[in-house]
Amino acid sequence: MFGDLFKRLTAPDPAPLSVTDARIALGVLLVRLARSDGSYDGDEIAQIDAVLMQRYGLTDAEAANLRADCEIAEAEAPDTVRFTKAIKEAVDYDDRIGVIEAMWSVVLVDGVRDRHEDAMLRMVAPLLGISDQDSHKARLRVTPA
Repeated sequence: MFGDLFKRLTAPDPAPLSVTDARIALGVLLVRLARSDGSYDGDEIAQIDAVLMQRYGLTDAEAANLRADCEIAEAEAPDTVRFTKAIKEAVDYDDRIGVIEAMWSVVLVDGVRDRHEDAMLRMVAPLLGISDQDSHKARLRVTPA
């Protein structure tokens, strides 16, 4: 179902992502992050939906449908390293910062900084071309007060 997207993303010189493909790519990363600790719970699902609604102006139902597609796509997606490097090539820096902010918001939604989620973010940020400092700033921007 998502094979064409992954083929385009992992091509030697990927074109910029379409709006639809960018939504799927972000959603896949969020789902993969949320699942990385072995617990994919309602708080994380609700936060992913909230990110998708806010970022793309979707309704509750549209965000839930997109997330459900992303859950399917996540199972088909290439390994995290190749997938993330491909996103780096196809997405502008400011949008990649937004991806890191969205990822931190999913990590922090349950109030627990799980070591698996932290490890995934430490791996993904540099693969997206985001420095530790910018990732830290992104985390501070989305940390609940």
